[in-house]
Order: sequence, then C-alpha cells, then structure tokens
Amino acid sequence: MEDVTLGQIAARFGLVLRGEPSTRIARVDELEHAGEGAIAFLADPKHRRHLAATRASAVVIDAASAAECPVAALISDSPRAAYARIAAWLNPEPALVPGIHPSAVVAADALIAASAEIGAQAVIGAGASIGERVLVGPGSVVGARAVIGADTRLMARVTLYRQVRIGERCLVHSGAVIGADGFGIARDRDGWVKVPQLGDVLIGNDVEIGANTTIDRGAIGDTVLEDDVKLDNQIQVGHNVRIGAHTAIAACSGISGSTTIGKRCMIGGQVGIAGHLEIADDVVVLGQSMVSHSIHKAGAYAAAVPASEAGGWRRVVARLRHLDELFDRVRRLEKQRHGQEPEKS
Repeated sequence: MEDVTLGQIAARFGLVLRGEPSTRIARVDELEHAGEGAIAFLADPKHRRHLAATRASAVVIDAASAAECPVAALISDSPRAAYARIAAWLNPEPALVPGIHPSAVVAADALIAASAEIGAQAVIGAGASIGERVLVGPGSVVGARAVIGADTRLMARVTLYRQVRIGERCLVHSGAVIGADGFGIARDRDGWVKVPQLGDVLIGNDVEIGANTTIDRGAIGDTVLEDDVKLDNQIQVGHNVRIGAHTAIAACSGISGSTTIGKRCMIGGQVGIAGHLEIADDVVVLGQSMVSHSIHKAGAYAAAVPASEAGGWRRVVARLRHLDELFDRVRRLEKQRHGQEPEKS
C-alpha cells in the first residue's frame, strides 16, 4: 500500500490527532525500534519506558498518556485495537488469483464461486460449496458437502472433514484439522468399541483458528464455535464443545467433550478444561489452570502453582504427604480447646 498521512489515518479510524496531519506513514513498527515514517503504539505499561526516546513519526496512545508522547499522537480509548486496524489497513492480505490450479482435484459436483482461489494440490470433495473470494490454500482438503462462506481463507494444508460448515471472513491457519472424530470409545469385555461420531462442526463468522489446532466433530449433535471466536495455535476442542461469541483461547489449551464456554471469555495458555462443564459469560481463566468444575459467575479464575526453587519445592511436596495427619492433630486440639472429647482417628 502507498504511504498515507496521519490525517487520513485519524479520519478513517475516528482517532484524535495531536500533530501535523500531513505527516506521512509508510509502515508500523515497535515503539523502541521505530524510525521516521513508522507508526507505533503504547498499550502495555511495561513499554512506557520506551516512549520518551521513540523515533517513530507517531504513536497510537490513550488520552491519559498523550501528554508524555514526544511525537505526534493518535489518541484512542483502545490503543492496541486501533493499532491493529491501522496495521491491517497498511498491510492488506495478498490479492486472490481467482481460479483453480491445474494440480487441484475437484469433484464434478462441487460448487466453487468464480472469485475463489483453489491452490495447488488442493482437494475439493463431492458436493462441497466454496463461497465468493474464498482462498483454499495449497494442499488443503475440503471434505464432501463441506461449506465455506465468503471471504474465508484456508492457508496451506488445512483439512476440513465432511460436512464442516465455516462462516464468512474466517481465517484458518496451516495444519488445522476440523471435523475429525471425537474421542468416543466404549469399554467392552474384550477392549474398546468405537462410538460413531455422527455430528458436524459449525463455525460462525469472523472466526480465527490457529496452526495445528484440532476441532472434533460432534458425537450426535454438533460442535459449535460462535461468531468472532479466536483460537490460538495447538488447541484441542473436543466433540460437542460449544464456544460462545467473542471468546479467545490461548495456545496449548485443551477442552474436553460436551463443555460449554460462554461469550466474551478469555482462556489463558495451557489451560485444561474437563468435560461436561459449563463456563459462564465473561470468565477469565489464567494460564496453566485446570478447570474441573463448572463456573457459573463472571470473573477471573486460576489454579496453578508457579515454578519455585527445586529444593524448596521438594520440601513442600514432602510436607504435603503429612497433611492429613496435621489436619487430624489440629482438629483434636480444637475440640480439646472447646472442652469436647477428641475423636479417635
């Protein structure tokens, strides 16, 4: 994209400009590394130390901090979100090349919009429907009767199993697998019997799915991701999970089957969520927590033990082995203190 002015940026994104409107911006950069022609942002207090010395042409910043900015300021209530929109505008996705690559394999009855791009060695199954301006990246597989909405992009080597439905303006990164069987097995005398996974995966609009993330199809009903869900890389979503709109989940988290997560939740990295639970709207779960019970009230939750010096941690573990004994001793002392006959253990 050609250079733009600060005045154009302020007008397009509804920002208050303190500085020269004709200043030209060519790129985005980090606050501490930016130079002339670059725009940066300040949202995290940890980076405030870099503000005074910045050489950026402009900084996206909140009103409370604007007075400290030594260069032009674009003032926003949400500097990070405003910066994200500016960065996307200055760095648009490569234009599609409509058409089907000669090496792609496309079923005769698949419906593919003329404006879609089907990459090299992609496979489109029978009865699949590919919407307007969709990208199916190289090596991706779209299963039979799968549906992809307009302006959605599948990057290289994405796999959609049969009957997966993805909405509009979604982004699915490389290696993601959507619609594989959930972990449904029944114990029998001679081993395990596979339970057929007969449901589908339904994904709303404006959803992003990270690299190597897996989303299992439902066992009978469907696995559902509502609008504007954001999943990081290497996340496991079990069968019949439902994730509410505008929820974001960080990398390496795992969600067991039949759990419902509410709207506007934020789940940190390496969180484990047990199956058949309900998590309310507007819940924050901090990284490395284990959620083993339903959460019915909005708020922040954590259940993790931070790393500590190895010798001290070993002593803590050794003392944990005596916790029951200590509890019994305290209970006996409390009863003696109140003149009660102590119970025999």
